[in-house]
Amino acid sequence: MTERICVARIGAAHGVRGEVKLWSFTENPAAVATYGPLETEDGKRRFEIEAMRPAKDHFVARIAGVSDRDAAERLRNLDLYIPRARLPKIDEQDTYYHADLIGLDVITPEGVQIGTVHALHNFGAGDIIEIMPVGSGEPLMLPFNDATVPSVDLKAKQIVLVQPVEVELRDE
Repeated sequence: MTERICVARIGAAHGVRGEVKLWSFTENPAAVATYGPLETEDGKRRFEIEAMRPAKDHFVARIAGVSDRDAAERLRNLDLYIPRARLPKIDEQDTYYHADLIGLDVITPEGVQIGTVHALHNFGAGDIIEIMPVGSGEPLMLPFNDATVPSVDLKAKQIVLVQPVEVELRDE
């Protein structure tokens, strides 16, 4: 399992005093401010959230040591991580962190491997699973729900995928 979990992404600067737009990837979005220092993926840089307020579809955050727009802009698109040990332990059977799914084999209900999990996204209308097909080809992007992904087996390192039926539209 992944030792570091991506919990947020810094977006563009907000205003001229060093605030940034912040997208949280935690189940409770405001919890991102409670996990202690956030780090870059390599762990070499650390960031403390001094203050955070909700905005339209993100937060506006003040990061310690970032006091002007130029410094805030240099952080744009930076993913922020924490060590897995700082996250709450999961006790429920069908609950897992998205990071645990990356790299799992994707199989059909008949057991045929069709690819691997590349990423999970949420563009505002629910989770989307991105699958890199076996061999080559364009990634598949499908809803991540019980109908499309009826089974996740972390021990076997695989998920079962039921592909939606394609509907042919006719011009009349």
